[in-house]
Amino acid sequence: MQGRIVEVADDRRHLSVYRGFMLVHSTGDERQELGRVALDDMAALIASAHGISYTNNLLVALAERGVPFVLCAANHKPVGMLWPLDGHHLQAHRFDAQIACPLPTKKRLWARLVKAKLMQQATVLEATGLAAAHLKTLAKNVRSGDPENLEAQGARKYWGLLFGTLFRRDQDADGLNALLNYGYTVLRAATARAVVAAGLHPSIGLHHSHDNNAMRLVDDLMEPFRPVVDWTVWQLQHNQPCHVNPDTKRALVKSLYLDLATPAGNTPVLVAIQKLATSLAQVLTNERTALDLPPPCVPAAHVQDMRD
Repeated sequence: MQGRIVEVADDRRHLSVYRGFMLVHSTGDERQELGRVALDDMAALIASAHGISYTNNLLVALAERGVPFVLCAANHKPVGMLWPLDGHHLQAHRFDAQIACPLPTKKRLWARLVKAKLMQQATVLEATGLAAAHLKTLAKNVRSGDPENLEAQGARKYWGLLFGTLFRRDQDADGLNALLNYGYTVLRAATARAVVAAGLHPSIGLHHSHDNNAMRLVDDLMEPFRPVVDWTVWQLQHNQPCHVNPDTKRALVKSLYLDLATPAGNTPVLVAIQKLATSLAQVLTNERTALDLPPPCVPAAHVQDMRD
């Protein structure tokens, strides 16, 4: 299921609900309606402004529809997310399957996700005209649980090739890092919705295990799709030096609606994420044996197309 990813980036805004719509009003002496969005058309709501207010009725309506509400701090880093208590009709059964999942199965599934991420990174490098043999070799050598941490080895090589040897991935930095932060925030929100819609619990992960991370499974499943964001950021900075602004935000959001080539035909990134989450639920309940991951490819649209 696709939907609109909506961001509130301007201060002095009030959000409420009315007859199935989220209403956006300006605040101050001359309060006026600035826009409305059908709740059933929303995939996620991202609050990156810090001078906004919203009603409890809106939060309830979002939760009832499984629409994550993401709260962002400085530099577009997500710090909180609201998701529903009730979801898929098999939710309790799938929660039990997550809890009972044996460690060897978790390791096997994590290795599959790491391989997919490395191969997707290699495809991004090839799309930019760079050598990707090293990452492909790492992908072939990933073992169950990735005990050699080939994911991290690949990341060090990948970032230096994609953005130059001086680039360092830093969530608190500006420039390219801020663009990546924003893109990953949108991707994380979309993945969270897919996880909840599949009847899975976001906190019961396969690999990510930090005690203070309530989105461990979300962070597991979004890994193979991170390079889609990286590819978009590379295109943005390749055309001209840029930073987070309305145009680049629009391009990063639209990247999740672009098509990936799959054996079943072109599939939007958002749909591919949902298929992965659903397939994981089915693997855990012994309904299938393998995750549904698209083959390595990059969306064909150019940045200018995404900005239009």
